[in-house]
Amino acid sequence: MFTDYVKIYAKAGNGGNGAISFRREKYVAAGGPDGGDGGRGGNVYFEVDPDSNTLIDFRYRKKFKAESGKNGEGGHRFGKSGEDLYIKVPIGTIVRDANTKEILADLSEPGQKALILKGGRGGKGNAHFATSTRQAPRFAQDGENGEERELILELKLLADVGLIGFPNVGKSTFLSMTTSATPKIADYHFTTLQPNLGVVKTDYGDSFVIADIPGIIEGASEGTGLGLQFLRHIERTRLLLHVIDVSGSEGRNPVEDFYTINNELKNYSEKLSKRKQIIVANKIDIMQDESLYKELEKVAKENNMEIFKISAATNTGVSELIKHVAEVLKTLPKENLVEIKDRKVYTLKDDDEYTIEKEDGMFVIKGEAVERVMRRVNIADNESLYYFQRSLDELGVNQKLKEMGIKDGDIVKICDYELEWED
Repeated sequence: MFTDYVKIYAKAGNGGNGAISFRREKYVAAGGPDGGDGGRGGNVYFEVDPDSNTLIDFRYRKKFKAESGKNGEGGHRFGKSGEDLYIKVPIGTIVRDANTKEILADLSEPGQKALILKGGRGGKGNAHFATSTRQAPRFAQDGENGEERELILELKLLADVGLIGFPNVGKSTFLSMTTSATPKIADYHFTTLQPNLGVVKTDYGDSFVIADIPGIIEGASEGTGLGLQFLRHIERTRLLLHVIDVSGSEGRNPVEDFYTINNELKNYSEKLSKRKQIIVANKIDIMQDESLYKELEKVAKENNMEIFKISAATNTGVSELIKHVAEVLKTLPKENLVEIKDRKVYTLKDDDEYTIEKEDGMFVIKGEAVERVMRRVNIADNESLYYFQRSLDELGVNQKLKEMGIKDGDIVKICDYELEWED
């Protein structure tokens, strides 16, 4: 079974909590804080598996979680970091965020791997918070949660040349005559149910990969039939061979077929519609009306495209076409066909962005920086609250609240905590 599109859930490991501990040894009169840090949560990586060519394994396993870090302990003992999780996928896999559709990774090179989800940082133990004026801190940091996302995995075939055209125009026959691929071939009007790949080797030692891309019919770009499922595979190709039946044996109009298929390419992707394309006029051995080919030849000239007459069934003109394709491919660079936007990666320095809004009479503070500080606080401990207040001062939160007119007794909400303001 060929599977090329799946949705999964993945989560990086949470960071371990820092420890609250005090040194207690015989003959040591004043043991100080010795709480160790929590371990880092495991990251989630995606890695190319050279032995895989389908995403079928992900149909039976949908959830992936990396190991969480262990909590810190007394005696300055750090918690063990969680093991990183490596998820193996076939070459040509694209990883997307299921909600935003953002492309997170394009795994199109052998041995390639990509960090997709970052594990949470371990919390600091109370030993970190000891100062000359706060010698016995009774608070520590909790570990941060690891990133989690629903992900879409798309497998796009890595082929140099893509065969496009309506069903039963001879694409599968052409592939079988030029490569060692053995697609199912029959005189029917239904589309091939999965893409087929083959390697073409020319008489001059050149070789390239060619793919029969099925399912492209009128309305394919809008989801008709299986077209939308297979259109994604064309994005990988550098050159398109547009196979058109010019025999007239089935009452088809080659010119209409040409424009119908190209309209579907344009509707799916403007960039794809501008991909280099060669028209392949197939079934000339049973051509009943020479004018059909002449009309198509005129269209090719109008669109500045090359056209070749062949018969895939009798191998007429095929070798000349293959030789020309090999020469054309030498002029087409292997460009990066998938655009990946730079992702923001948090460093050890906290992001200082936050917002303050007034809702239902309360001052609601949101933002990663403030929420991270809040997660470090032990509300029941006065020293921890002093640390919290100083952190808010450093972020400029208190000053902004005053500018917004906060008064004694007003409620400030951070995360799930509601705190009363005192100036």
